[in-house]
Amino acid sequence: MAKQPMLRFVKIGREMPEKRPPALRAEDFDEIYSEYSDEKATEQAGRCSQCGVPYCQSHCPLHNNIPDWLLMTASGRLQEAYELSQATNTFPEICGRICPQDRLCEGNCVIEQSGHGTVTIGSVEKYITDTAWEKGWVKPIAPAQERPESVAIIGAGPGGLAAADVLRRAGVQVTVYDRYDRAGGLLTYGIPGFKLEKPVVMRRIEQLEAGGVEFVLNCTVGEDITFDAIRGKHDAVLIATGVYKARDLVAPNSGAPGVVKALEFLTASNRKSFGDEVPEFDNGDLDARGKRVVVIGGGDTAMDCVRTAVRQGATSVRCLYRRDRDNMPGSRRETQNAEEEGVEFVWLTAPSGFVTDADGTLTGVRVQKMRLGQPDATGRRAPELIEGADYTEEADLAIMALGFEPEDLPMLWGVPELAVTRWGTIKAKFNTHETDLPGVWAVGDIVRGASLVVWAIRDGREAADAILSYLAAPARVAAE
Repeated sequence: MAKQPMLRFVKIGREMPEKRPPALRAEDFDEIYSEYSDEKATEQAGRCSQCGVPYCQSHCPLHNNIPDWLLMTASGRLQEAYELSQATNTFPEICGRICPQDRLCEGNCVIEQSGHGTVTIGSVEKYITDTAWEKGWVKPIAPAQERPESVAIIGAGPGGLAAADVLRRAGVQVTVYDRYDRAGGLLTYGIPGFKLEKPVVMRRIEQLEAGGVEFVLNCTVGEDITFDAIRGKHDAVLIATGVYKARDLVAPNSGAPGVVKALEFLTASNRKSFGDEVPEFDNGDLDARGKRVVVIGGGDTAMDCVRTAVRQGATSVRCLYRRDRDNMPGSRRETQNAEEEGVEFVWLTAPSGFVTDADGTLTGVRVQKMRLGQPDATGRRAPELIEGADYTEEADLAIMALGFEPEDLPMLWGVPELAVTRWGTIKAKFNTHETDLPGVWAVGDIVRGASLVVWAIRDGREAADAILSYLAAPARVAAE
């Protein structure tokens, strides 16, 4: 190994792990990127310039110690690299796979801005933790001392699981309640296997179970157990339900057979990967095979839908988005992957309705052509309708990926005193994530609105720290 393992970006170019050919990867739901070899991971980690002010770290929601674990990887100190990575990130192997690094750490890499190509931070992060699992460095949670306090977590998605990990390591008794039959939330049922293979998620859940976290699954709060009952059983409660209510499109024939919601489509596909019986898929309603598919939306969920439809055997897949490529919210990397796999993007278009046959079955999407006008309040150029430019896009299956909204938890749970914002998200303090209800915290998308997994992980870890401080508060301890 060279005496100077870093600053090699001037001699070594950026190189991602090998990507399977589009024709092959479109035939299955396996991840599309291979793993780095040890030599290649060392080489690519060594491209880091070890900035005095690491913008990659400051633009990571978790503020991961990226330059340090890149240095350790390049120096052959891989177990130390893993331990440092795990110290700030509960699920580094998951973030390495699904984070939009092009918008976060890699998008702010200094050597990228100088024209040398960003360090492949996400791929090295994935390599470090996958290697740690293979080598047995990932140990079961083993608190130094058990504590009597009990915390309930409602929602087994990334925010809830991250909080459970922190709390359990501190010896707190943790019970996670979730409406689904498997833990993981969108990691399990929302994100397709070609981005995040399900054994990667399941082994983390198994680690939490082995470490003493109790999971109560198939449990819908407000139906199977009341929110007040949960509060009565535990010393603190963390709400981490996420947002699952799909935004509706108010348009003619939007309820026609063949018009489906993105999460229903993705969940059915992911359930099939587990070997589950899914009647809505088996009868063809949520199966894209042999169909002309139109996906409406431009975010990461839309990218998941178009790429899933390709793998299911759709005859054609088109994605309608009302702005252009430069203004779409989804990952550029995912858009490129989708195009390689045969997806056609129809920019500056928006649906105005759905066309059906005499039986009411979907045959097409009525499309309006758009143009970009002046910037709106967010600074993005607002789409404007071009009069008289409508046309019909033929479709047998239309998937609406228009984003998600929060459910009305105060009503569903019978807790009107649980304060929400005008958007319906739960009100919680920015720094501690505590709500207006004593002993109740909230994190992730149910507070932020639909956001990234990495932000949910950060929120969960921060809230867990705040809950530990609350449990140890002198006034509370004295009262007991």
